[in-house]
Amino acid sequence: MSTRIYLSPPYMSGYEMKFVQEAFDTNWVAPLGQNVDAFEQEISNYVGVNYGLALTSGTAAIHLALKYLGVGTGDYVFCSSLTFAGSCYPIIYQNAIPVFIDSEPDTWNMSPIALEKAFVWAKKENKMPKAVIIVDLYGQSADYDELLPICRKYDVPVIEDAAEALGATYKGKKCGTFGDIGILSFNGNKIITTSGGGMAVSNDENAIQKMKFWSTQSREKVRHYEHTEIGYNYRLSNICAGIGRGQLVSLEDRIHAKKSIYESYSQYLRDLPITMMPISRNGEPNYWLTVIKIREDIDLIPETLIRALEQQDIESRPIWKPMHIQPVFRGCKYFSHKQDVSVELFLKGICLPSGVAMTTAQQEKVTNTIKSCTDLRKPLDHNLI
Repeated sequence: MSTRIYLSPPYMSGYEMKFVQEAFDTNWVAPLGQNVDAFEQEISNYVGVNYGLALTSGTAAIHLALKYLGVGTGDYVFCSSLTFAGSCYPIIYQNAIPVFIDSEPDTWNMSPIALEKAFVWAKKENKMPKAVIIVDLYGQSADYDELLPICRKYDVPVIEDAAEALGATYKGKKCGTFGDIGILSFNGNKIITTSGGGMAVSNDENAIQKMKFWSTQSREKVRHYEHTEIGYNYRLSNICAGIGRGQLVSLEDRIHAKKSIYESYSQYLRDLPITMMPISRNGEPNYWLTVIKIREDIDLIPETLIRALEQQDIESRPIWKPMHIQPVFRGCKYFSHKQDVSVELFLKGICLPSGVAMTTAQQEKVTNTIKSCTDLRKPLDHNLI
């Protein structure tokens, strides 16, 4: 019986048990402890910021960041449309209103053209946002030299959602460090995992300290349980942080492995009417997932390939369905690039298996299955449109 090929399964490096065992040996199995403190410091050192806050998820980190930036009922927040819903759910948690921004074709990240359009509209309508959430999609940095000046011109703070991009760089600087507050995720499918978890990173000490206060149920520093603000149970556990410390040791090896997978797919699929997710000239992604796009003139939808792969016990997925066409966000304002780039990518894009431990044989099985879909080679008959 063949072994299923998963999209991005967790990979244990062998270092994790050392830190987890320390938690057991010292009886620090309750929330917080030495692993949490050390993990925050190690991640902060790695990305190049002063402060980190280990939390239960990247979504929790975005929620606290929005709260810190004063986002509340009726406020507007701009957010990348081509992303996972966790990027924008916290806007709703704060009873605020999301406005979605299209992608640009060069990196598939937030379009500066669309962002400028949104700001022009917001200024005219007196609906200026309290924050902009810029996503680093599939492990690749957005174009911050273009995006940040626009946000600064309108004096609006930036949350960088680098949930998928730990280890990626933009002009030599690590992702997670471009916004006022950066967000990382350690979910089970990310390049490193704590089983579930995330982190906020920033050079703003006040932001991290206030978010830490809220994340520990807003408990005041008195002997009894005193609360003057609403808080949340958002802190990462000491055991999970231990897993993260062990994973972080091998992060650079993981990036190298995922880059090799991307390059192999590029070679294997070079003769097909498929393009790879473009790599920015301004940085180096972490190659978290290899993503392909079927050429527009080919009459084939991603579902056909996904089903063919599934028949071979291979997991793959469509590209994120853009937030502005999600039923839950129906009616939200949206600004496109020139054409609607994010929808075009969704209609033609597929995420391929990209696990760190993926073998050459497994990758060949994936690519041979794709090649077996004969429709992939058949041009679209425009007379049928």
